[in-house]
Amino acid sequence: MRPLLLGLALWSWPVALRAQAAPLAAADVKALATVQVRLFKLQDSLNAEMAHPRNKKPEEQTRLQEALRTAVEATITAAGLTPAEYTRRRALLATHEPTRQAFDEAVVALQGGAPAPGTVAAAAAPQPEQPKLPAGPVGTHLGHVLVSFMDTPNKVGLLAIAKEEATIAAQHAAFAARTPGNLESMQRHAGHVLHAIDPTIEATGPGKGYGVKKAANGVAAHTELAARSEGAAAGVKTHAEHVATAARTTVTRADEIVALAQKIRAATTAEAAATLVAQLVSLCEQLSTGTDLNADGRIGWNNSEGGLQQAEEHLKLLLATIAPSPGN
Repeated sequence: MRPLLLGLALWSWPVALRAQAAPLAAADVKALATVQVRLFKLQDSLNAEMAHPRNKKPEEQTRLQEALRTAVEATITAAGLTPAEYTRRRALLATHEPTRQAFDEAVVALQGGAPAPGTVAAAAAPQPEQPKLPAGPVGTHLGHVLVSFMDTPNKVGLLAIAKEEATIAAQHAAFAARTPGNLESMQRHAGHVLHAIDPTIEATGPGKGYGVKKAANGVAAHTELAARSEGAAAGVKTHAEHVATAARTTVTRADEIVALAQKIRAATTAEAAATLVAQLVSLCEQLSTGTDLNADGRIGWNNSEGGLQQAEEHLKLLLATIAPSPGN
């Protein structure tokens, strides 16, 4: 979520000089990593503000971006660096792999062990405890959502694979945002996001090969099938609507992400791509969290707000309204 981390970071450093630059000392690498983590936090704060409904007007977006630029320059100066020296050190990372690796390791350590950009595969999402489901078609369809489905990787439930693919998409959107001066890197990670969203569009990548879109559609469809099944309780019918609505909002959001990622891959400048990447980061996070569009302090399942978390919450409420059959 760091697309605006000082446009002067890489683009202005001459290619020939970058290639001749000497490696940084270990202390300088650590100091640069410390600054970078602080800048990441600044960008995270900006993204949260830019995504808020009250700040959607173009003039507010511009104001926030300018505020970030001022804060970034102040952070660099406070670390005892000039913008030019920060630029030189950042540029060196692109041309000397051992230095880049040491920098990434330092960033990981400072972030408490978070994955370094592009170096750590997404861990498999922990599987929730299997719920007790009623016998018959209601339980069968809810089982497809929560326990197992025939065509998912490792036959996990549709909600589990949707969450896992959404996590991968969000990770790679964030990886793209960490290199705002590198068009090739942003476009590569945009492709990784596409793969996690819809592998029929991008066949290869770090995702599981199922896709958020297909999985979320499955969550909606099988929850609705459960609600329409013979013997479905009133609570099932009520909360199935909530689950399906949040899941289909996730599908709509996935379509928006696909369109945005394709624009990033078609961009001809790093500056143009970085602006789109900022939006990509926000949308990918919303796959899981949803978003508070009406600024009422909560994220609901309806009104285009819900995400996978809201779908999961209402699945739990649904289960609470039904009693499993003996022995299930």
